[in-house]
Amino acid sequence: MRVFKRNRGLQKVAAVLSISLVAGCGILSDGGQDSGGPIVVGTTSAPSTLDPAASWDQSWELFRNIYQTLLNYPVGATTPQPDAAESCRFSASNTVYTCKLRPDLTFSNGHKLDAQAVKYSFDRIKKINVSTGPAGLLAGLDRVQAVGDREVVFHLNKPDATFPFVLATPGMSIVDPAEYSKDALRKDGQVVGSGPYDLKSYQQGKEAVLVANKSYKGFAKRENDAVTIRYYQDSRLLASDLRDKKIDVIFRGLAADDIISFQSQGSKDIDLLDGSSNEIEYLVFNPKDPWARKTPVRKAIAQLINRSEIVHQVYKDTVQPLYSMVPAGLTGHSSVFFDDFGDPSVTKARKILTDAGITQKVPLTLWYTTDRYGSATAKEFQEIKSQLEASGLFTVTLHGAPWNTYVEGYRKGQYPVFGRGWSPDFPDADNFIAPFVGNQNAVGTPYSAPKITDDLLPRSRREADRGRVVKEFQEAQTILANDVRLLPLWQGKQYLAVSDDISGAERSVDPSTIMMMWELFRKTSW
Repeated sequence: MRVFKRNRGLQKVAAVLSISLVAGCGILSDGGQDSGGPIVVGTTSAPSTLDPAASWDQSWELFRNIYQTLLNYPVGATTPQPDAAESCRFSASNTVYTCKLRPDLTFSNGHKLDAQAVKYSFDRIKKINVSTGPAGLLAGLDRVQAVGDREVVFHLNKPDATFPFVLATPGMSIVDPAEYSKDALRKDGQVVGSGPYDLKSYQQGKEAVLVANKSYKGFAKRENDAVTIRYYQDSRLLASDLRDKKIDVIFRGLAADDIISFQSQGSKDIDLLDGSSNEIEYLVFNPKDPWARKTPVRKAIAQLINRSEIVHQVYKDTVQPLYSMVPAGLTGHSSVFFDDFGDPSVTKARKILTDAGITQKVPLTLWYTTDRYGSATAKEFQEIKSQLEASGLFTVTLHGAPWNTYVEGYRKGQYPVFGRGWSPDFPDADNFIAPFVGNQNAVGTPYSAPKITDDLLPRSRREADRGRVVKEFQEAQTILANDVRLLPLWQGKQYLAVSDDISGAERSVDPSTIMMMWELFRKTSW
């Protein structure tokens, strides 16, 4: 897990961290009995659905806390460890993966959680097969077998050393067969899970109220009894509410100006934690659009985009330029877009177009979501429009839409070019390549890349030592840069703003940048 830094009070924080790590937070925690009411977390990342079979997006942030998976990431772990499972193991050359469940597991409604429920959950994901849902992660799963009450056997059609990471994603959440139809999504706004919390109430796009699930059995030690998550569209209001003590924590969505304000001015009441992140933002080109489908058009855009200006002008250097779909810091990363295109150049972009017989200004429509990634997104797309139009080679129309509308639009192929963010399912280069290629992928636009899907990825997945597959990942990145179906823009940093009376935040973000709400607690003494 990443190490977070506080931007003030280093000696005081060092003491807090030392106490937390050595004493398991016991000195500052009252064992889950918060005296100040629910801890309130603010974020701009609202769920698009409450049904795990429908989501391959940041709905997972809520899922992690209310559902349970076979494997998960305890604090400090970078590889998946048992949660609903008691143990898991590979056999038969990485093609058979067997998990034994913890004894006496139940869902929050008291129903039995057994091997049949696990099998049902996976079969359901594949049967419903929602476009851009998590079924794409199970392309290598041939069948699931329930043996007795506690043993589940996954039979893979090819060796895949990354399969335990897939099982740890919230997309693989276990659901109650009596509550979730095998062939239809649940849409009543209700949840039955077996995670650390029950979902007491939910207002779409506004608020999720979580209370302790007393029947939870897993690795998580819950340090509070209740968490309320509030969803914001305006990053400025998010920061204002933290300053006014209407919320206790900000996770995802802090505007650059507020980050800089917290960093430079400091506050006696607010701590800013920052750390490395594998979150990325990128553009997607729709192959059905008459202009975006043309490779020279995409390459010309790649030649013009000035990432440094986006990072500096829009995000005030709180993010960093990204030149590959695989972020810096992961094994196998290479800056292929910089290698292929170098610095932004109007002259080179014009030549790319004229060599392809394109001499007119190219009309282009770009779409972005207005309420998913923070208020800076609109400014970012205005900057992209300005850069492209300043070249004299493009005329750009911008459109924004709320997330739920936006998702439906790109799933239906309505957007010529659109922006997306990606938080990793697991910290491996595979997860920044595989989700974006193939007929069923995370962005809803089929992308045939047979060299990647049929050769490079299968070859890399046979190798348990991920340091030995750099060549395969770098070749895959070269193909992505040559096709320019996806254009990486920037790589984020992880920022948490935390009220000074809240602790545990430095332990609360897992390797896939999802918040484990159970780690948060109110300080009861110093």
